[in-house]
Amino acid sequence: MKNRIFKKILRIILLVFVGVAVLGTFYFLWKKAQPVVIVYEIVTPARDTVETKTVATGSVEPRYEVLIKPQISGIISELQKEAGQMVKEGEILARIKVIPEMVQLNSAESRVNVAQITLKQVEETFRRDETLFEQGVVSKEEFNVSNANYLKAKEEYANAQNALEIIRDGITRNSKVASTTQIRSTITGMILDVPVKVGNSVIQSNNFNDGTTIASVADMNDMIFRGNVDETEIGRIHEGMPIKLTIGAMESRVFDATLEYVSPKGVDKNGAIQFEIKAAISIPEDAFIRAGYSANAEIVLKRAEDILTVPESTIEFHGDSAFVQVLKQEKPEQVFERRQVVTGLSDGIKIEIKEGLTAGDKIRGAATDPKNNP
Repeated sequence: MKNRIFKKILRIILLVFVGVAVLGTFYFLWKKAQPVVIVYEIVTPARDTVETKTVATGSVEPRYEVLIKPQISGIISELQKEAGQMVKEGEILARIKVIPEMVQLNSAESRVNVAQITLKQVEETFRRDETLFEQGVVSKEEFNVSNANYLKAKEEYANAQNALEIIRDGITRNSKVASTTQIRSTITGMILDVPVKVGNSVIQSNNFNDGTTIASVADMNDMIFRGNVDETEIGRIHEGMPIKLTIGAMESRVFDATLEYVSPKGVDKNGAIQFEIKAAISIPEDAFIRAGYSANAEIVLKRAEDILTVPESTIEFHGDSAFVQVLKQEKPEQVFERRQVVTGLSDGIKIEIKEGLTAGDKIRGAATDPKNNP
């Protein structure tokens, strides 16, 4: 009897489990057959500013950097300044010890000796003619010729001595001009580099040689940005455009600049045509920009202010036309109406709406996750 009751209970339990499984299967299949309701974010047009920009990479450098070169060859005997110091125009940077060439020195010494012999001979003749002129033996015309020859001989002797001193010492003792052995700055500014050391030989600057650079000096208050712009953007920029300059070495500080030069000729760099640009930088008093800093110049190509904008992701483009989905009904289900709009300026995130929408319209945005729908 007990076994019969137990088997009956067991049969009932088994039938319950089978029934639950069948009902669960039917419910699962019914749920899968139901259409998925997609809920979209609702976006409202807003008034904003849209800009299109291009970025040029380059560096910051002084507008004028002057290379100081010697006017005489020799060896650096003294350096009075070093890189980073300020210098005024005419201030001495270095001194040069002249090492004369033996052939020139020997020729100059020989010229002095010849001039001295000539002067002594002409002087004796002049003294004799002077005495005879006072006695009335020599005419005034002959005396004037003798005097002129004497003055010429003196001048030749002085010139020979000066030439010898210039070759030997770099300057004459009676010279009233600055010595060429003293290298002076030609501008007021900061010394950027002193590439020579005491004891280095230097070559003078002349028609056949650029000469050895003693120092480079620049005005650090007049800086420019020099960079490159791709040919696809060059047609949309022009002189006078404002620039935002970002210098990474200065904690990404932003400086105002004005575009003042666009190269008329492009250069092929890594398969792309690049055009050089230059921009004058406005430097605040609390900033010190070092020469050679790398920088990025952000140039605003077009700008539209206080315009109606929507996210560009909400726009559907078909050929030359643009459409949006305008919300007509929100509950119980979202219902949208397709509407054509006229677009304008875009920065890749926001886009201008010229016609087709008002500030009160609501449009379809991105689809939300169906799992999070109520």
